[in-house]
Amino acid sequence: MSEAREEILRRVREATSDVDPAEAAAWDVEADGAYDRDLALDDRVALFAERVADFRATVTRIESVAGIAEAVADAAARAGAKRIAVARGLDASWRPPELELLEEPELSLTELDGLDGVLTGCALAIAQTGTIVLDGGDGQGPRRLTLVPDLHVCVVLADQIVASVPAGVRALRDAAVAGRPLTFVSGPSATSDIELDRVEGVHGPRTLEVVVVGS
Repeated sequence: MSEAREEILRRVREATSDVDPAEAAAWDVEADGAYDRDLALDDRVALFAERVADFRATVTRIESVAGIAEAVADAAARAGAKRIAVARGLDASWRPPELELLEEPELSLTELDGLDGVLTGCALAIAQTGTIVLDGGDGQGPRRLTLVPDLHVCVVLADQIVASVPAGVRALRDAAVAGRPLTFVSGPSATSDIELDRVEGVHGPRTLEVVVVGS
């Protein structure tokens, strides 16, 4: 462990030395649980779709998983994408037959860079912030998969949407303990210069298409 990191941790321990761990845990569960109870599934889905759109992502809502492949094909068509990388373990029924789909494990960085986009699922999504979380599991792939191509089409199932950030963090605990990389995505990649001119696609996909399924 570096000296700088140890110093930061020392300061954190000092700042929280008077906090009872039992009380802190109880407060977190109580507060987060109350928020979840106040937000029904339909409301979580609606809020998530609204917040994602605020980040300049395109949101498509469909009723059932039977419509995923068609929605993905439509998203690809809007971006003019024909050659798409797919994450390992992605559900076969999500894959549009009209697109050229290439499996992620067989692609180098150079090959990924030459593709039009990527199709993945997600670990969960957070309504409160319009955030999609990837943990590298089946149907999501490694970080490079969603950072290199210019288009990211992500499928989010309604029951994957939690109300709040604390609820999301709690649900991701097992993935974090297992050491899996967590990537939080709130809209397409964007930054701005000193004059606040927005530039998209600097360090990730320029275009984010989100297909929300159910509810």
